[in-house]
Amino acid sequence: MMKFVAKFAGKLAVGAAACVLAGHAFAEWPEKPVRMVIGFAPGGASDIAFKMVQDVLSQKLGQPVVPEYKPGANGNIANQAAATAAPDGYTALWANVGPLATNTYLYKGVKLDPAKAFVPVTQLTDSPLVVVVPKSSPYHTMQDLVQAARKGDAHMSYGSAGNGSSMHIAGASLALALNASFTHVPYKGSGPAIQDLLGSRLTFMVDSRSTTAPFIKDGLLRALAVSGDKRVADMPDVPTVAEAGVPGFKVTTWQAVVMPAGTPAPIVEKFSKALRDTLATPEVRERFARIYTPLVGSTPEEFAKFWAKERHEAKTLVEKAQMQID
Repeated sequence: MMKFVAKFAGKLAVGAAACVLAGHAFAEWPEKPVRMVIGFAPGGASDIAFKMVQDVLSQKLGQPVVPEYKPGANGNIANQAAATAAPDGYTALWANVGPLATNTYLYKGVKLDPAKAFVPVTQLTDSPLVVVVPKSSPYHTMQDLVQAARKGDAHMSYGSAGNGSSMHIAGASLALALNASFTHVPYKGSGPAIQDLLGSRLTFMVDSRSTTAPFIKDGLLRALAVSGDKRVADMPDVPTVAEAGVPGFKVTTWQAVVMPAGTPAPIVEKFSKALRDTLATPEVRERFARIYTPLVGSTPEEFAKFWAKERHEAKTLVEKAQMQID
């Protein structure tokens, strides 16, 4: 009996020591730079947003947060790279609604399920898009565009930053809501798409406010509506799409950070808090305000609920719109 007690006590001691060591490791994290995988090229929207938090986040963590760009396939390449990394807290993925929600259902060849491959850290942003037409357009209000689309008496086309982009999804959502047929024209980025819109070679676009704002300000583009569920403060006269005759319509583009599945929960929480604290600083909030991007800063649990809802909505949209990319 004494031998059994001694043996059991020894196991308890070993277990306790292991817990102490593990707790120490989590407390000390990070002890080296953290790699942030980004699925889009430098200079794009994701990179710009990351650069706005990079310096403050690095200060909060006490270690550099270093970007690693894996552009291609609308973020699918980056997803794969981050998902197969060691879940040791030194790899994270900065992604948006495409790679984290839509691509699973949109692309035939995608096998990776982000909901299983990653754990949520925090939602960073949630931005409405804006429906814009060129100044020469016959559509002066969103109601004009809605009525023409529902009648089907005009050939309508919209441009996007590429297949599977938020702009593509928003246009497809609008077509579905209106029971209309729009021709989608994908480009390699919003820049060339907007140039064709300015030249009236497209009917409209549903694009980010940061991209369209300079052209709206100069009178080259006309803002018809915003795609969120409420008007935005700096464009109070521009209605929501829902207000303009499409009840319940809401499409936003968001960015978030996730980590490989299996990353220890204490590390995930510590990283989430550092990100949330970073987004709360006046310096960072001012930076995002300049590009018309609302910040969120959710806990892992809050983001998990939002993420699940977005995946469900993406699946429903792709199936109803019969969208598929090889």
